[in-house]
Amino acid sequence: MNTDILTRFLTQSLADRKLSGGEKSALADWLAQNVTTDQHRGLARHVAFEVARGALADPAAAGALDWLEDVMKVLAPLSGKEQGADAPRSPIQDEAFFAPGEECLHRIVHRFGAARRTADVCVFTITDDRITRAILDAHRRKVAVRVIADNEKQHDAGSDIQKLRAAGVPVKTDDMRAAADPGLNGHMHHKFAVFDGARLLNGSYNWTRGAADVNFENVVDTADPRMVAAFAAEFARLWSRF
Repeated sequence: MNTDILTRFLTQSLADRKLSGGEKSALADWLAQNVTTDQHRGLARHVAFEVARGALADPAAAGALDWLEDVMKVLAPLSGKEQGADAPRSPIQDEAFFAPGEECLHRIVHRFGAARRTADVCVFTITDDRITRAILDAHRRKVAVRVIADNEKQHDAGSDIQKLRAAGVPVKTDDMRAAADPGLNGHMHHKFAVFDGARLLNGSYNWTRGAADVNFENVVDTADPRMVAAFAAEFARLWSRF
């Protein structure tokens, strides 16, 4: 699938921060002609996020996210009702993993090993060296890793946030003073990651050894495009804000 045409189309569309009715129809037509597999669809979504990401330094970044939401409505698969009862549907591979035990850990490490282009991480804290090694390995393979973490937890004993920064991984924290939003003082408590714009890890699982060893936790690994798009948009919103 040639993504150059899609990239040019989306870049032009984003210029006015709106996806017009005509552009929606044109995008849907391109999708019908060029996207035949879930892998193609994931790649198309990735292109859309890359185009939006390139505009986030613009003061009108909020408009870029509104545009991205409209684009995702076109790129995300239609429901069975919208397609018709007899339309074939590609299976979406969703799995759940639980702790204590190393199921969650192994899935997180696996996803970093499988990442090819991007890994956007938004987690409360990272203290498990096994996960940190997987992040750094992906970074060394030229996967574009970005991390958002809690401002206070980065100073805890055992936190690997500074290690990631020192290795050149882009890291942001929810320092609300830096975000010019002193009215908020809560924690950045998310625990999710989006890989290649196509897969999402999300759940209660903190990226710590305690979560693997003693806590009752969970991680869901999904390729559901609506869920991936929603969490990718949340990451983009926070990355721009912090």
